[in-house]
Amino acid sequence: MQYIFEFLGLMAVFSIFIVVPGADFAVILRQSIVHGRRAAVMTGLGMGFSLLFHISYTILGLGLIVSQSLMLFSMIKWAGVLYLVYLGIKSFREPGFKVNEIEITDADRKPVSVWRCLATGFITNALNPKPVLFFLSLFSTLVHHDTPGLIQFSYGIGMATALVAWFAGVSTFFTVKPVRDRFIASGKWFNRITGAALVGFGIRLALARAAD
Repeated sequence: MQYIFEFLGLMAVFSIFIVVPGADFAVILRQSIVHGRRAAVMTGLGMGFSLLFHISYTILGLGLIVSQSLMLFSMIKWAGVLYLVYLGIKSFREPGFKVNEIEITDADRKPVSVWRCLATGFITNALNPKPVLFFLSLFSTLVHHDTPGLIQFSYGIGMATALVAWFAGVSTFFTVKPVRDRFIASGKWFNRITGAALVGFGIRLALARAAD
């Protein structure tokens, strides 16, 4: 029963964490509108793998090293900043959708590589130092130090599953034709807004302190 209560406590806090829009949400939203549901779901899956990556080294104690080392935190932070700004500038400079592209179905579009989508999701999440500190504080507060590592990792699997399921739902919603058509109609402005949002998240990450 102790493990069940620990898991429910973790999931209660984590559920709030994942629904708050952030850089991951912005990337999933753009993938949904531009490349379709499949690409967005695969991107979300990549984020799920990245979350397991964060939780794994947190359990192993590496999260503590990163949280106490200004150099390591800065290296991860600035790598994340550069990647987010790169994605934002790339999105901002893309032209709007053409009229003939609106009538093309998802099956007719040139598919995006599954591996590219997985990599986009993984890198976007992995280079954000916030999960390092989030999971370090979460596990140290809500998980007893005597809880076996295997049980803790099973908590991580549950959390990663919840993350992937959430973004799959987001992807489904934003690929419903009426919703998607509304975004397509916005054309260049959608690219500019999402691009500016990604750059904004990058700037916010650049201003973050290791102690936040």
